[in-house]
Amino acid sequence: MTKNRQVFLATFLLFGIAFSFQVLAQEPAQPGERILPNPNDPTAYTEKGADTCLKCHDEESEFPVFNIFKTRHAVRGDARTPFAKLQCETCHGPGGVDATATQAMRERGGHIAKVRKGEPRPPMLNFGAKSKDPVTTQNKMCLQCHERQNRMDWQGSTHANNEVSCASCHTVHAPRDPVLTASGQPDKCFACHLKQRADFHKPSVHPVRFGILPCSECHSTHGSSTASLLKKPTLNQTCFQCHADKRGPFLWEHAPVAEDCSLCHLPHGSINPSLLVKRPPLLCQQCHSQAGHPSVAYTGAGLPGGTPSAYLLAGGCTNCHSQVHGSNHPSGVKLMR
Repeated sequence: MTKNRQVFLATFLLFGIAFSFQVLAQEPAQPGERILPNPNDPTAYTEKGADTCLKCHDEESEFPVFNIFKTRHAVRGDARTPFAKLQCETCHGPGGVDATATQAMRERGGHIAKVRKGEPRPPMLNFGAKSKDPVTTQNKMCLQCHERQNRMDWQGSTHANNEVSCASCHTVHAPRDPVLTASGQPDKCFACHLKQRADFHKPSVHPVRFGILPCSECHSTHGSSTASLLKKPTLNQTCFQCHADKRGPFLWEHAPVAEDCSLCHLPHGSINPSLLVKRPPLLCQQCHSQAGHPSVAYTGAGLPGGTPSAYLLAGGCTNCHSQVHGSNHPSGVKLMR
């Protein structure tokens, strides 16, 4: 076999093998067949995206970020998420000084082009209480996506006016943000709301610190048009979300109930039973001190039959007036049935 013929056959075989691989690659996968990724395919991340960041921000670093891939922010199939765009740089800004860097980022340097793990670097846009970036700058980045629904009242809200950053409450890289759970939320809120934390350790409380009722059940933390960041327009409507049996309307109403629940009850905690502001009869005597029978009876004067009742002498108003929130009984004018 001549040398030219050998070269021709070798070339023919190489082209045949290449063509066969191309055909196999184009064949559709059979049902149930697992197609392994091609290691020669280019990475799906950008040059300065998550792949570069993860070289330093691994599980052994001071700021590990691998858990971001377990969150909604890293769902690349959803065009609304950061990872469907520029990945880490969507929130933290450019990784190096380039044409897309803002003037502020240029002055601070961003990531230097050849930063290595363990080497110092000028900061990018960071989030949280320890960040040196202005809170308004941090929150502006979050509000680019989270601007609708419950965030419409953020500007001018109590939290915004006190320069609370989104990252002060939310843990973005956590698979499950603690502040979004009933058990993890109180610790976040109590870090600032110290009086409320003390109230929830009183004998009579709403079960917030037990992880049963989250603060967000009553409060709209991102802003509200009402006092105390309530979710509903009034305090009573907020209470009636759970205490629907007290809503009414009643045939015989108790004026304080219809006006404001906080006239008799404390919302977070009390040393008195049923979250009462004061114990009966002192609570009742704030209004019922003149009309009707004597609120404090030492004798039978002014009482039916002229005999003081043991219930009255004990100061237990609700022993007789049990329907203090209102009554639909035809004879319930005195809220006794």
